[in-house]
Amino acid sequence: MKASFNNPDAETRESTIAALHVALDNGVTLFDTSDIYAPTWNTFGHNETLVAEAMRTHPLGKSAIIATKGGITRKPGEVWSRNASLDYLLRAAEASAGRLGVEKIALWQHHRLDPSMAFEQQLENLAGLKQRGIIEHIGVSNYSAKQLRRAVEVVGTIATVQNQLSLAYRQETDVLAVCEEFGIKYLPWSPMKGAHHHDASGELKAFAAEQGASTYAVAVAWLRSLSPSVVPLPGVTRPESVLDAIRGLSLELNGEVPVSETLPMDAELLSDQPKN
Repeated sequence: MKASFNNPDAETRESTIAALHVALDNGVTLFDTSDIYAPTWNTFGHNETLVAEAMRTHPLGKSAIIATKGGITRKPGEVWSRNASLDYLLRAAEASAGRLGVEKIALWQHHRLDPSMAFEQQLENLAGLKQRGIIEHIGVSNYSAKQLRRAVEVVGTIATVQNQLSLAYRQETDVLAVCEEFGIKYLPWSPMKGAHHHDASGELKAFAAEQGASTYAVAVAWLRSLSPSVVPLPGVTRPESVLDAIRGLSLELNGEVPVSETLPMDAELLSDQPKN
């Protein structure tokens, strides 16, 4: 995602592809993108194309699992909205498959709920989308525990949920319990919030120094300690960042990680909630 916002230059593009290649070299098999990750409205799908290029130019790329998302719209003038109609989701998934260069998307995730449509109707549309055969597995994003449980009942098997989760944002941790109950993988978005150099607390920096690791690696290790269902997916644009994140997978934390008071739920997520 990072390489597709803020008008990325050629150097950032090449660095990101190199980072994804390093990830493949080190055994990473799941890569997450979205049709909405792009510098402008008329470059929709920019990141999907970038990820596809990285996979195509590496010997292990064909064996990777590429996850993408749909359900957010972006129009001229940078007007952002939501659309969970079956027709839109089907067209979005077909377009994503084309950009990724696959006949069937391994993991497609409902990116955001549509506040103009009843929740149950959105779930029925997700089920209908999967029935079309263009998607292997369905995931959801920004669902509450109650909504996730209902999604399992209506859609069937849900492979993943992407909600925000980090050292600085720990809302709705009850979603983890639902994931563990149904074998759903939890893919935190913005997993490094609170661990960046500019927003990490002095306590966290000191703790990381005691571990002989970076705050990034500590954040990954902390997320993994919450539940075996958690699969951190940090955004990277440099090979060094990849190796740093991978370090967190094997890091044994000695002591309790200092966390600050959790941030409130994003207003945008609240406004996305269906009225019924």
